[in-house]
Amino acid sequence: MKWATRAGIHIDRAACAWLIRRFIDPDAAFVFVTDPDQVPGDATPFDMRGVELGHHHGDCSFETILRRYQLADDRALERIAEIVHEADLDDERFDAPEAPGLDAILRGLSMIGDDEHTLTVTRPVFDGLYAYYQRAHLLGREPA
Repeated sequence: MKWATRAGIHIDRAACAWLIRRFIDPDAAFVFVTDPDQVPGDATPFDMRGVELGHHHGDCSFETILRRYQLADDRALERIAEIVHEADLDDERFDAPEAPGLDAILRGLSMIGDDEHTLTVTRPVFDGLYAYYQRAHLLGREPA
């Protein structure tokens, strides 16, 4: 399936792409556009103004996708959603001290390559966060 988002990906778009490939569509192909009118007719748009899989009611696109695809009951994904939300929106809704660090990492990684490269190098970052928060949930504390 084809998915489309704005070019120049950053925290929310990178996290959404990871979520899509990891939990929704492992064969996802991403198209990066500079204008919403450039979204191909056979692509599902995300993290753009006016689309179903975008920001709604104070939530970031990652949170919207979690709910839309019924993934919100995964505690590790919920924690990542809080971090992505704070890194993207910085509205202090959640206690996410990891957000500024993740934001800096994603900004830096987006500076050293194109959008496809950013998706490639951020995948293990989000995989690591997911593994960490899964383990934390199982242990009932932060892993050592």
